[in-house]
Amino acid sequence: MTIRDRIEKRFKRPCSVIGLGISNLPLIDFLLAHGVRVCARDRKSREALGGIAERLEAAGVALRLGEDYLGELNEPVIFRSPGLRPDVPELVHARERGAEVLSEMELFFELTPATVIGVTGSDGKTTSTTLTCRLLEAERALHGGGRVWLGGNIGEPLLPHVEQMRPEDVAVVELSSFQLMDMEHSPARAAITNLSPNHLDWHRDMAEYTQAKTNIFRHAENRMLVTNAENPPALELARQCRSPVTLFSSTRQAEALPPHTGGSVFLRDGWIVLAEGGEERRVLEAADILLPGRHNLENYMTAIALTWGMVSPEAIRQVAVSFRGVPHRLERIRTVRGVTYYNSSIDSSPSRTAAALSALSGKPIVICGGYDKHIPFAPLARALKARAKAAVLTGATRERIREALEAEPGELPVYIEPDFAGAVELAHELAAPGDTVLLSPACASFDAFRNFEERGECFCRIVESFPD
Repeated sequence: MTIRDRIEKRFKRPCSVIGLGISNLPLIDFLLAHGVRVCARDRKSREALGGIAERLEAAGVALRLGEDYLGELNEPVIFRSPGLRPDVPELVHARERGAEVLSEMELFFELTPATVIGVTGSDGKTTSTTLTCRLLEAERALHGGGRVWLGGNIGEPLLPHVEQMRPEDVAVVELSSFQLMDMEHSPARAAITNLSPNHLDWHRDMAEYTQAKTNIFRHAENRMLVTNAENPPALELARQCRSPVTLFSSTRQAEALPPHTGGSVFLRDGWIVLAEGGEERRVLEAADILLPGRHNLENYMTAIALTWGMVSPEAIRQVAVSFRGVPHRLERIRTVRGVTYYNSSIDSSPSRTAAALSALSGKPIVICGGYDKHIPFAPLARALKARAKAAVLTGATRERIREALEAEPGELPVYIEPDFAGAVELAHELAAPGDTVLLSPACASFDAFRNFEERGECFCRIVESFPD
């Protein structure tokens, strides 16, 4: 049965798509192309949506916009935007009436013939996902094989390409807790990089956030889980996994790791080593990795474990000696008048900022602050007091971070500048030749920007404008 046949059989009646964002607009186009009638819903007004509303109506989509966008939610299949909690009353009532509530990503999991590899976690998932994709691409360039697709929370939506995919292909997807919360599918190979408090503005508590992550391995498709032996919350989740679990550690070797059911990836004599079935194999010399910091060593360990048996050490080394990182992650922008500027706008949690600080030599002037996810800032304060020369605090969380710093022992010059551009200018004024200025917000960007990319690009433009 072709994908078109499967869709026509399943969606015989109209379906509802909630949210007209980056993944749902391609979803609507995909459904329309396969003859599905669609009602699109969004809290935004027709005016705020601009030409999107007219384009959808011209294609035959029924629209329900504005504050009552969830009214009369009576379609038998409802696609939820990842940003909408699955327990809002309208969705609860729809399920009680027998409606199926799913997401664009779940439909992709159902339809793709490709092997799916999924990565989630609080920190490091974007780099680990990208590395996993790069390793597979390098292997195929060397020895042939199917195509590698990158998507999920990064890259482009994969559903529109599902009919081009083949069983020999691999789809590598980054998955957020928003996507995973009510997922009923799991990738064949899964990784949880680590877990720490995050997105507590959306999740009810840390327990709900953690529970959402378990859907990456709970369902029948999963065949292996990779996780961090040095992260107690992730290790606790691994004990719930029925599939073989591979542990990685940058601080302990195989014989010192907790009991587990799969392989081990660790550091021995300067090499990343994979142990499986009582045998050890040197995979990659750590000195070959261009990316700085122990956290990037762990990102490589995650990707190596996920792709073991699918890629060769030759392919792994090719990536290590050439890959310089994802944009906005410890991205060196320029050195001007002896001051070096790094853009790490992707750092949206205290643990990300702590990792960035540990990867840099010396003590940088750090720009922190942004959207408030209601996570604790004590870990950030400890990292800044230990490793920063000064902190420039901005955005909605500036006072919360300042209070956390005041509660932490030790001295650190702290400056407050509410405006982001003003904060970058202030850090520039504070820096002397030989200093480093690091944008590592430890917060999301939504108080002032659409996403972390826009924030990072703004930082880069300002830095590029500084006179030589």
